[in-house]
Amino acid sequence: MEADGDATEIKTETTLENQDLGFLQQSVGVVVADYGWYLLFGCIAVYLLIQQLSKRRAGQAQNGSAAGSVPDASSVVKRQEALEAARIRMQEELDAKAAQYREKQKQVEEEKRRQKIEMWESMKEGKSYKGNPKHLYNTEEASSSTVIKPKTEKKSLRSSGFNPLTGEGGGSCAWRPGRRGPSAGG
Repeated sequence: MEADGDATEIKTETTLENQDLGFLQQSVGVVVADYGWYLLFGCIAVYLLIQQLSKRRAGQAQNGSAAGSVPDASSVVKRQEALEAARIRMQEELDAKAAQYREKQKQVEEEKRRQKIEMWESMKEGKSYKGNPKHLYNTEEASSSTVIKPKTEKKSLRSSGFNPLTGEGGGSCAWRPGRRGPSAGG
């Protein structure tokens, strides 16, 4: 009878094992069917993240070894001297440009002052001055060679009593009531 008992135990163990694997297979199949694309994209994202982290660690290791080496003191001094020389050179260029600008401003101010003096002198002499410095030099030449023509009388565009705000004067812009369309009459 023991042989029959052992056979039934083996059968029940294999059926239990098969049922457990079948249940697991069925559960995994349902999860993959429902969330398969999410799982695929998640796996790809994890893979890319691992790749990025390994690149960063390799870069940090290289930077750590480069930062660990102490720079030569003479090279540091040379670099600082070169920077200081460049700063001094740039400051000298800036000072030179500022001096040129001040000189130019002085010349402009002197020119303006000279023009004012010329205008004042011409006004003392009774000549008109219209603000053009070339005009002063040419007025003596122009007055001797050309004859000054009197201004022609210009006809005004409107009558002197016209006021557009009053609505008078026979202007074409007058308010008129709008047309009565089909929507107004009903």
